[in-house]
Amino acid sequence: QTVVREARTKGLKVGLLRPITLWPFPSVRIAELAARVRGVLVVEMNAGQMLEDVRLAVEGRCPVRFYGRMGGIIPLPDEILPHLEELDREAR
Repeated sequence: QTVVREARTKGLKVGLLRPITLWPFPSVRIAELAARVRGVLVVEMNAGQMLEDVRLAVEGRCPVRFYGRMGGIIPLPDEILPHLEELDREAR
């Protein structure tokens, strides 16, 4: 949520979807959002467990990018923000 606030102060239009459970996977909700956004950044504390599920749900409607940290390391806002900025530039 911190990185969302920081990105918005920089003029980026960003939001956050944080699935609470992996089953059932929120494919329908992700597909609905993918039709309205310019890109999706999947941020995980692993090597991308949900990445392919997100790509399948998005069905090519927008670019999907990934940033992950393994070993229980929490991704920090200052690490995520450059990826959001890059995705924004790419999607314009």
